[in-house]
Amino acid sequence: MTPTLVFDIETIPDTDGLRVLYDLPKDISDEDVANIALHQRRQHNGSEFLPLHQHRICAISCALREGNNFKVWTLGDANSSEAEIIQRFFDGIDKYTPQIISWNGGGFDLPVLHYRGMMKGVNASRYWDLGEDDKDFKWNNYISRYHTRHLDLMDLLAMFNARANAPLDDLAKLCGFPGKLGMDGSKVWDAYKAGKLEEIRNYCETDVANTHLVYLRFQLMRGQLSQAAYEQEIALVKETLTNYPAPHWQEYLAVWKS
Repeated sequence: MTPTLVFDIETIPDTDGLRVLYDLPKDISDEDVANIALHQRRQHNGSEFLPLHQHRICAISCALREGNNFKVWTLGDANSSEAEIIQRFFDGIDKYTPQIISWNGGGFDLPVLHYRGMMKGVNASRYWDLGEDDKDFKWNNYISRYHTRHLDLMDLLAMFNARANAPLDDLAKLCGFPGKLGMDGSKVWDAYKAGKLEEIRNYCETDVANTHLVYLRFQLMRGQLSQAAYEQEIALVKETLTNYPAPHWQEYLAVWKS
């Protein structure tokens, strides 16, 4: 069985980069730099959502299903640099050549990883192989929208029509899964400023758990899992999360059972 790797990133404004782009003095605080950029963005298009190349990655979480095992974790630790966690993500692709699975990864997570990886000088040769090294990648690679080495569940379920996109939180809850618990992407910058990076990392982990569960339901729908196999996969997720002592997993499981 090909390993599957569900992934999700959380980002904050790239204040160092924004100082360069806006030619701002170094002694301006990060919060003031971000406020300037967010104000400019709001003035131009009515939204504070920054262009993707102006985001900095503060967390990458993964859910790996490989062999008889399933695990969920966040790359590095709270002291790891952005370059380190990005490199670890691409090292995982080098190691496992998994099918990577995301929710809006094609529209957000992967482009941000591309920009930030290039800025930080990381190596991602396996990920970027389009058939030059492995001929199989000519017909199925991580880059093409319609290949399945990267499966963007949101994009596929919406038939590649942005007007039909559904939020992960809604779909997870409608399928009977916990969904988001107390945080979403719009709250990450405020949480980061408050020194709550660990809470951001925990939130990112629950997002990949939700995505993995929705993916299992998708596999059931398309006949790649029988009902019995699907129930076994669900049981594996519950067993794994039950053995994690962190409070956010206990909260997650409590919501799932309610």
